[in-house]
Amino acid sequence: MIKQIRSELLKPGMFIHDLNCGWLDHPFVSNTFAVRDQATVDKIISLGIRELYIDTLKGADVWEAKPQSEVNAELEKRLEEIAQKRPEKPVVTELKDEAARARRLHVEANRTARLLLDDIRLGQKIQIARVEPLVDSMVESVFRHQDALLPIARLKNIDDYTFEHSVGVAALLIAFGRTLKLPKEKIREIALGGLLHDIGKAHVPEAILNKPGKLTDDEFAKMKSHVNASLHLLHGVPGIGSATRQVVAEHHERVDGSGYPNRLAGKAISQYGQMAAIVDVYDAITSNKVYCRGMPPTQALKKLLEWSKHHFDPQLVQTFIRAIGIYPTGTLVRLESNRMGVVVEQNENNLLEPVVRIFYHAGKQHYIPPELVDLSKVQDRVASCENYDKWKIDPYQWLHS
Repeated sequence: MIKQIRSELLKPGMFIHDLNCGWLDHPFVSNTFAVRDQATVDKIISLGIRELYIDTLKGADVWEAKPQSEVNAELEKRLEEIAQKRPEKPVVTELKDEAARARRLHVEANRTARLLLDDIRLGQKIQIARVEPLVDSMVESVFRHQDALLPIARLKNIDDYTFEHSVGVAALLIAFGRTLKLPKEKIREIALGGLLHDIGKAHVPEAILNKPGKLTDDEFAKMKSHVNASLHLLHGVPGIGSATRQVVAEHHERVDGSGYPNRLAGKAISQYGQMAAIVDVYDAITSNKVYCRGMPPTQALKKLLEWSKHHFDPQLVQTFIRAIGIYPTGTLVRLESNRMGVVVEQNENNLLEPVVRIFYHAGKQHYIPPELVDLSKVQDRVASCENYDKWKIDPYQWLHS
């Protein structure tokens, strides 16, 4: 049986089913392994991991621990409660009108982010004037209709993850800031921070960034050094506001003080830093990388809810979920009718009933004539979230077709 335990109850002889943290928050080769010595236990606790999952069929048990199924049921209930709080996100443009602009903008954003990293690797200074018009365009696109840009910003090429992740974080921060009703100028600042938050990785060797195996302590330290490296690169660059710097400096800090580089805790972390931490983790754990597969968006949102007990501000996590939806746009879902499709638009009146483009039948395992279905107007409901790779479905083909 899979059970959730507090990390201080972990002992040698147990089998870890899930370390219950992001891939960049630990140096182990996998989230799943047998605990063979106390040194491993001590390292896990030192990483700030508060709760994890063990497999009692493969290792020692903790009899009073909560089964994973019970934890998941509680998280499902909390998601449903969040869905009842309707976000205020007025749509300015029809989705079909914004979709083409968003596709072009996404291509431009990835190209700009790549050039930015290439310039840094060549020793050139950051040119904010090159990035600011892009940020403005992204903000305006999300304000017109966020369901156009957000889903394609989540799609990434494994080999281009570093800079495409920055584009995804920027887009998500815009939607987050909009739901929080931040001033538009402040949203521009945090979006710029999203684009720049990982520029220090230009000085981290590719062999470490993409290493499929366990990182050594030195390699893990080098990986974490990208935060200070990013701040160093921004030093003296004109046009960088305080909110931008806070996003860059604090996106790996955690409210319980377990983050890095400064182990800030609680209100010592700015609101923008806390927002960036939530968005950075969400985008990372939903993305495919060389060393791991991304999880479906709704599963990732459950993880954020679970981790908000220790690492993130619970209210900010709930606001983020309302900002992007219980089934975020771009999610592959299976309906109770066994038909499958991609979520293309949120229904503001009920986040559990999005608009889905149906195109596949899971039971018969073949494609069916595409159909746009508003789940708020039919009896069908989402039964599960699915993985594109498992079904060999190309998400690019169906998002805005």
